Amino acid sequence: MNEIIRGLLKDIKGVDVPANRTNYQRFFKERLKHPTGIKTPVLRKVSDKVYRSVRSKSKSEILDLCDEMIATRKRYMRFVAFEWAGKLHRHYEKKDFTRFERWLKDYVDDWASCDHLCGILGKLIARYPELSRKRKQWTRSSNLWLRRASAVALIEPVRSGTLLRDVFETADILLQDEEDLVQKGYGWMLKVTGDYFFEDARRYVMKRKDKMPRTALRYAIEKWPPTLRKKAMKSG
Repeated sequence: MNEIIRGLLKDIKGVDVPANRTNYQRFFKERLKHPTGIKTPVLRKVSDKVYRSVRSKSKSEILDLCDEMIATRKRYMRFVAFEWAGKLHRHYEKKDFTRFERWLKDYVDDWASCDHLCGILGKLIARYPELSRKRKQWTRSSNLWLRRASAVALIEPVRSGTLLRDVFETADILLQDEEDLVQKGYGWMLKVTGDYFFEDARRYVMKRKDKMPRTALRYAIEKWPPTLRKKAMKSG
């Protein structure tokens, strides 16, 4: 094991005391492999401290460390790996998509990790919009985390004013997905789209509101004015 990771584990063990632990299972429908863990602010503080000792390394070296951390399959190591990878967003290259996609396919097994990684993927796709074609393939996956990611990874691009067409194409594919976590994912995507392209999002939702699962619809219209929300929730 790399010396840096050994040091990180030592620091994490040092803060792993009852006062710093919480039961995360209450936030998840799926059964977590490690439901109890260190509180996020405490773990992030350790992550930031250790990152300062590696930030002078190349992007490739840091991402290789992230690979090693993720391969442990420990939730707190995966969290730190995603934190470190996120700090490198100004240096992302198109080729990094392959690595991040592998993390998504091989290691993500809950919505928090999915959304954490989607922040990384979203910044990469915003920089290289052509990568959205590869993201679109996830919409047809049997893996619910890939389907959720196909929507959530578009949140960063739409915030930067791009890929609006991809947002609605993705929502169409996922429209009647049976998994509520996928419904929440694309509903969240539509809600954020409404922050930047309200009329486009409103027209899209109103045209499909009777076909959208209620979960997705509620997420999508959460920030609409009350009168428009009421109209959207009315059948017919």
